[in-house]
Amino acid sequence: MRFPENIFDLVGGEDAIWSDDHSGPETLRVTGPNGEFFIKQGPLAVTEHGRLRWLKRWANVPDVVAFEGNVLVLAEAGWRSLDRKPPPEAGTIMGRALRALHAIPVEECPFDERLDVKLDRAAERVRAGLVDRAAVAARHAGLTPEQVYDKLLLERPADEDPVVTHGDFTPANVLASYSGEAIFVDLGELGVADRYMDLAVALLHLAEPAAADFLAAYGLDEVDEAKLAYYRSLHSLL
Repeated sequence: MRFPENIFDLVGGEDAIWSDDHSGPETLRVTGPNGEFFIKQGPLAVTEHGRLRWLKRWANVPDVVAFEGNVLVLAEAGWRSLDRKPPPEAGTIMGRALRALHAIPVEECPFDERLDVKLDRAAERVRAGLVDRAAVAARHAGLTPEQVYDKLLLERPADEDPVVTHGDFTPANVLASYSGEAIFVDLGELGVADRYMDLAVALLHLAEPAAADFLAAYGLDEVDEAKLAYYRSLHSLL
C-alpha cells in the first residue's frame, strides 16, 4: 500500500510498526508514537467511510481519524473482539446489538443492499473468478459457484423483510466492552436488506449455546430455515 504523506506522518511515519490485519487483505494495523490505528485502502474503504459516518448517529462505530482519496484511517477502539477468546455472553451481546441495529428506521438508511444488489454483486464475483471454488464445493455438496448462483435465482424468496443490516455480521466484526456494549466494525456492506442476511451469517459462526443465546437476545422465537439456508448460500458467493 502507498499512502498520502500526511497520513503516513499522522500515524507515526517511520517510527510506527506496520503489520497485516487479518480482517481483510486491504487493512493494516499501525502502532506508533501517535497511537494505534487501522488503515484501509481501496474501493471498499471509500464505501465503508460513508457508512461509518451515517451509522455513527445510531450506534457505536470506530472513530474516523482521517480519510483522503481511497485511504481510511480508523482509531483502535480498545474493546475486545468477540472472535478472540469470546466471553460466555458473546451470543447475548451479538443478539442485543443486532436487534438494536435492525430497529433503526429503514427509511433513514440511504444504502441499498437488497437482493437485487447482492445477486448482481454475486454474479460479478462469480464471473471474475473471485469466489473460492473449493470452499463453495465443500459447503454445497460439490456444486460450482455458477450452479449455486443459478439455484439462488431459482429459489429466490418471494418477499424480503427489510431492515438496516450489517452485511457481514460475524463475531470478528463485533467488539464488546466489559459492560456488554458493542461496537460494529467492517461496515462496507451495511445497508437495507432482509434481516436473514445478518441472522444467517451470525449463525454460521456461533455454536451452541451461544447460538441459542443469540436468538433469545435478538428476540426470534422461530427461525425460517428456508430463508436461513438461502442467505447462507448467498453469503458463500459474496
